[in-house]
Amino acid sequence: MIKNRWFILFVGVLLMLAAGIVYAWSVMASPILKEFDSWTGAQISLAFTIMMIAFCVGNIVSGFLQKKSTPRVFILIAGALFLVGFFLASRISTLNGLYLSFSVLCGIGSGLAYNTTMAVIGRWFPDRMGLINGIILMGFGFSAFIVGILYQAYTPPAIGGWRNSFVFMGIVIFVVFVICSFLLVRPGSDYKPPSSAKSKIKRVNPVAIEASPGVLLTRPQFWLLYGWCVLINAASLALVSQARFIGNQFETTIITAATITTVVGLISIFNSVGRVILGQLYDAAGRGVTMLVTTCLLILSGCVLLFALSSNNFVFLTAGFIIGGMAYGGVTPTIAAFMGSYFGMTHYAANMSIIATVLIPSSFGSAVAGSLHDASKSYQSTVYMMIVLGVVAVVTSMLISLADKNASIKKYNGAIKLE
Repeated sequence: MIKNRWFILFVGVLLMLAAGIVYAWSVMASPILKEFDSWTGAQISLAFTIMMIAFCVGNIVSGFLQKKSTPRVFILIAGALFLVGFFLASRISTLNGLYLSFSVLCGIGSGLAYNTTMAVIGRWFPDRMGLINGIILMGFGFSAFIVGILYQAYTPPAIGGWRNSFVFMGIVIFVVFVICSFLLVRPGSDYKPPSSAKSKIKRVNPVAIEASPGVLLTRPQFWLLYGWCVLINAASLALVSQARFIGNQFETTIITAATITTVVGLISIFNSVGRVILGQLYDAAGRGVTMLVTTCLLILSGCVLLFALSSNNFVFLTAGFIIGGMAYGGVTPTIAAFMGSYFGMTHYAANMSIIATVLIPSSFGSAVAGSLHDASKSYQSTVYMMIVLGVVAVVTSMLISLADKNASIKKYNGAIKLE
């Protein structure tokens, strides 16, 4: 059996790079919208919303069936769903066809791969939950940037040129998943993370209980975290789904379509960077500080984007995308580390699949943003929505701290040392 946990981490990052391709939707959707110019912004955004719902379904299936099969089975099924989903999407002529192929099939495939990879990597690195989850989730976020650049560069500009690109992406993802399925393995039941004097970590996020899904659902901290995630994700997904269209307003002879694609891709780059930095912050400073920093970054991003849109300033648009990407990056490592440190690793896969359902309500952020634009004919409405949701999220994170102080389990307070 493979025993090098850093090699397993590398395999996990590759899988996340492939699975995260669905987050490049705003770039992939642009030539589709040109071909089907009668489709509205709200309708094309709904494809992303449905995909997020399907992603949650894949998460739940993987989470509750993890112990009944091996990671290889789930990864192979995910790869097959991507292959079929992208192939069928390349043949669509209706919105329903798009929703079924890309949104449902690829969404479920991404969810299966995501939860399976997270569960396996979590078992290899129980001593570095924040940092390691940040690294592996960096791959998931960075995928959209890589795909955005390659898709823009190699997709023919002619109407329908995107169809061959979809077929190619499905084949590549399938091949990557098949190879990685043989390398992603769980540690043995007797596995313990290596320890040394240099690797001791002062954990300010101790395990309070080993909670089953039933116990998890009774904890106020879980529901407050759930609400915080919905708010931040809804705001972030609104930005991600509309970013390309916002950038198109700045296109000139100097600021080309390729430049705008690169700037939109900065959301993914700094999403990835934010996952590592804020994941490390979670290990070092704890949940409260990390959630507050993440939320404040989101609000700041909204303020900067408002100025960019009102002044037609491309530099501030770029800065707003960068800050927004950082904020979005703080959500997933916070979720993963919170679930492991507060509620333990025994039921981690199932518990993670439950918290992943935050994407169902929060995915409507992209659809709402599309509807707001259709009604107002301005993307400022999307930015105002981001700021309001961020302010409410600040209050929610403070309520978690209050719940901690009132908790009857003393282990929630103080710090422990992980040897």
